[in-house]
Amino acid sequence: MSTARLSLVCATLILATVASAASAEIRLAYVDIQRALNECAAGRKAKDEFRAKVQRLEHRLRKQQEEVKALKDEIDTKGLLMKPDERRNLEEEYNRKLRDFERSYNDSKQDLQHEDSEITGRIVRELAVVVGQIGQRDGYTMVMEKSGLLWAAPGVDITDQVIRIFDEKNGGKKFSQSHAGTIHPTSSSSGAAPETGPSIPRTSISK
Repeated sequence: MSTARLSLVCATLILATVASAASAEIRLAYVDIQRALNECAAGRKAKDEFRAKVQRLEHRLRKQQEEVKALKDEIDTKGLLMKPDERRNLEEEYNRKLRDFERSYNDSKQDLQHEDSEITGRIVRELAVVVGQIGQRDGYTMVMEKSGLLWAAPGVDITDQVIRIFDEKNGGKKFSQSHAGTIHPTSSSSGAAPETGPSIPRTSISK
């Protein structure tokens, strides 16, 4: 099912559900979780740290790649003039360094994807708690995520509120990497989780 069709079906179900409670006040809002992730203090800090790690890995991989290329060039230009043992040793060194480079590249890619997912998940879950608290405090019937909407009036966007309250609550909280490689907040959250678990969209600090 396409995203547009799924959004229309969801909107129809939502309207059908809330219409049955005609006597109750219906208040709807939406939040842009990706923007909240990008603009909250913890998200900005995580993005800067993530970019710095990417740059360090790129530098290391580029150095390995240059070593592999130098060996390949040496084989291509001097290989025919070498003794068989010398050429064989050089080719073995080239193949070993090529395997090391490919393994480092794949390991680095997986490590970055895992860290991105871990950091993003930690911060987004904290943001979802804030969304639930705002929804309960202000009496919203439903708070939806912007990526699932076809259209909504700007006046029902509570993203700025979410960012402000999140930063106020988490001003002293640090998101750090443990020895096991997972990202965890070093202080506990004081907010209560919403009664209904949020459907968290695909977000990333690397965006």
